[in-house]
Amino acid sequence: MREYHDREWGVPSRDERHLFEMLVLEGAQAGLSWSTILHKRPHYRQVFDGFDPARVAGYDEARILALLEDPGIVRNRLKVRGTVTNARAFLETQDAHGSFGAYLWGWVDGEPIVNHPATPADLPASTELSDRLSRDLKRRGFTFVGTTIVYSLLQSVGVVDDHLDGCPSKGGGA
Repeated sequence: MREYHDREWGVPSRDERHLFEMLVLEGAQAGLSWSTILHKRPHYRQVFDGFDPARVAGYDEARILALLEDPGIVRNRLKVRGTVTNARAFLETQDAHGSFGAYLWGWVDGEPIVNHPATPADLPASTELSDRLSRDLKRRGFTFVGTTIVYSLLQSVGVVDDHLDGCPSKGGGA
């Protein structure tokens, strides 16, 4: 967890595969602990073809059923099917905006929002931005993109920096 916090969480990313990976993992995390998802992350990378959205978008029913039998991932039918749905919506969003990164970062004019929480209690579960983005993602056909999941996504890819004031990782990683 510390390695993830210090090196990745809150670090601005525009890498398409990383953005898709975090979209998938944040959706998989719903109702579970983040440590559970991080523990399963290497296996997710393996079975979801390195989070290549074009490959995942092409998964057929047989592939989905095989994934649902894999104990190395969260075997929730809606989440697994949602990953394929989201890969397709991700590709459509790339086509419409040039990249998913351009779409996502366009919500903040390309600059991260740096908040200044003093304590963990100061961290919101969602914001007006995540509310609007969640609605737009749903309109585009994405699933598992409620406002709390979207806010976690924004934090994980550095669109929002919510490192506590005084944290050595404040401002883009250690």
